[in-house]
Order: sequence, then C-alpha cells, then structure tokens
Amino acid sequence: MRAGSLDRTITIQRLGEVQDEFGGVSGGWTSLASVRAQLLESSTSEWMEAAGEQAGRSVAFRTRWIAGLRNADRVVFEGAAFDVLEVKEIGRRRGLELRCKGASS
Repeated sequence: MRAGSLDRTITIQRLGEVQDEFGGVSGGWTSLASVRAQLLESSTSEWMEAAGEQAGRSVAFRTRWIAGLRNADRVVFEGAAFDVLEVKEIGRRRGLELRCKGASS
C-alpha cells in the first residue's frame, strides 16, 4: 500500500455510552481513530424500502490495518456518516478495505 494513495481522511466511530457534562450517560457515537484512506469508489444506488424510494451513497475505502474494526462501526467522511457493511483484510494485517453505505440516521 503506497502512502501517496491515502489522500483522504476518515474517522472511525463506534456506538457506545457517552457521558454528558451533568454525569448522565446515554448512547452515542465515539471516535476511535482518524486515519488516512484511499477512496476506491463512490456511487449512488436506489433501492425500495417500505417507506418508498430512497437514494443511498455507497463507498469503499482502503486504509492501513486497524485492529478490532467491526461491521457495527461507522465511517465519517466529508461530514457524512457511512455504516460499515464489510471489512476485508488486505494481506496479513497490512491493510483493510471497508465497504460502506450511507447511514440511515
């Protein structure tokens, strides 16, 4: 993996408990890491759901190895949140390919 191709910055987030300034705890997204990544593809796909037609953006990123990344995590790129659909290992812990879809909320 060439460092020059990692020309984007993404933030990996995980759903967990967040404490507010008053000591209350609630569910929320916390940032795990901000890493350099390569944008492999970006497309718009349409699909039907019970509520009707919605457009969703699908993207794939390639980045260096991050231990413990799971499908329940999400990626934030250019202010938009993307749910991680698939995590593929590249080589032996050399990198990861993340296939993502625009977050529903």
